[in-house]
Amino acid sequence: MKKIILIIGISLTSITAFGQTKEGETSYSFSLQQAVDFAIQNQNNIKNALLDEEIAKNKVKEVTGMGLPQINSSFDLKDFIEIPTTVLPDFITPTVVGVNQYYFGLTPVTPYKPGEGLPAKFGTQYQATASIDASQLLFSGDYFLGLKASKVYVELSGKATQRSKIEAASAVSKAYYTVLINQERILLMDANIVRLKKTMDDTKTLLDNGLVEKIDYDRLTVAYNNLLTEHEKVERLLRVGVYLLKYQMGMDINAELTLTDKLTDVKFDVNSSVSAEKFDYAKRIEYNLLETQYHIAELELKRNKFSFLPNAFAYGSMGRSAQRNTFNIFSTGYKWYPTSLVGAKITLPLFTGLQRNYRLQQAKLSLQKAENNLEFIKKSIDLELSSSVTILQNAAAALENQRKNMTVAEDVFRVAKLKYDQGVGSNIEVITAETALKESQTNYYNALFDALIAKIDFDKANGALN
Repeated sequence: MKKIILIIGISLTSITAFGQTKEGETSYSFSLQQAVDFAIQNQNNIKNALLDEEIAKNKVKEVTGMGLPQINSSFDLKDFIEIPTTVLPDFITPTVVGVNQYYFGLTPVTPYKPGEGLPAKFGTQYQATASIDASQLLFSGDYFLGLKASKVYVELSGKATQRSKIEAASAVSKAYYTVLINQERILLMDANIVRLKKTMDDTKTLLDNGLVEKIDYDRLTVAYNNLLTEHEKVERLLRVGVYLLKYQMGMDINAELTLTDKLTDVKFDVNSSVSAEKFDYAKRIEYNLLETQYHIAELELKRNKFSFLPNAFAYGSMGRSAQRNTFNIFSTGYKWYPTSLVGAKITLPLFTGLQRNYRLQQAKLSLQKAENNLEFIKKSIDLELSSSVTILQNAAAALENQRKNMTVAEDVFRVAKLKYDQGVGSNIEVITAETALKESQTNYYNALFDALIAKIDFDKANGALN
């Protein structure tokens, strides 16, 4: 019982919001599978994972678009408040000064300084240019490998979504079974309360007739009150468990929820064919994720190798420009001067400070790391599978043992009560038997909870939650 309280308490600390039910729907009746299906449709983590898938798909389209023709247009309007000055070599002044001195004996008022340039202004105050530019990627190793990697990234996002669904199935299953256990506990405690209340009433009658001592009645009263307190505690745990289940499902906390599965339908048999030697690792989403990351590392290595190859582009441009000394750029009847060109460009970095070489080495090491991760996850899956089989077998055996103990405790209580009713047994025997029965019931449900958790963990380790 303490384990159930602990798990519910830890889980509740993460509750910050609840899902919304469809308008008008306030009552649900779900089996475990239906509860899991509802969670997959409504849990926020899965919704976000699906959005990540869509983001990844659009990322692929974005990368694909980089290899399609790129067409851009532009319009540039300039107002030269001061037209730029260009300094030209002064070939005029020396000639004029020399002629004046030679023929007329004239000397310039400002002495001529050889080497000075001749300032000149070219152009007009208003200039406008309208153009259309186009380019096409012809070859790029980075692009083609990047396109492949982006498609693998979509695959990775899909597997991440699958992992979220598996985690949701595991969490919903544990919460579902917790509610069922507490419901069964309450039904059993109701029967215990009725039974103990009858014994207490019978004892009160005997007390009124002077056939028993008051201490006998007081002992039963204490046991009865303790049972009522325990019943209230389990009822509160049940409410909390239902809230937790609704949270895990993404359901409105105020919706009515009825569980239709029965604990008696759960089988704890372990398939004898399950073993680490025969297990298909592809059943486990964790392995698939690391395998996809390994493929990404392979593509990254190829991309870095391709970076030593040249990139080729084709481009073209067509435009018209206008130059005016008055602002009549948009007036008709004035000439615009055309310009057009086409070209091709090949780029090949010759030396980049060994950056490409170091990136290549990093990619090789990353690939080795991804390979090591694959080997590690295989060993982890082997360990998890073997341990889950053992834990489930032990839990099933413990559950069966506690079931037998509870049956024996029920029989002991029945006999003690019968002896007491016939006047050949003591009140202490009844209370002791009742206490032992309650303890055996608590132990049984703790064992049942452990077995259910072990069953879920086994199914998850075996890849059965997919």
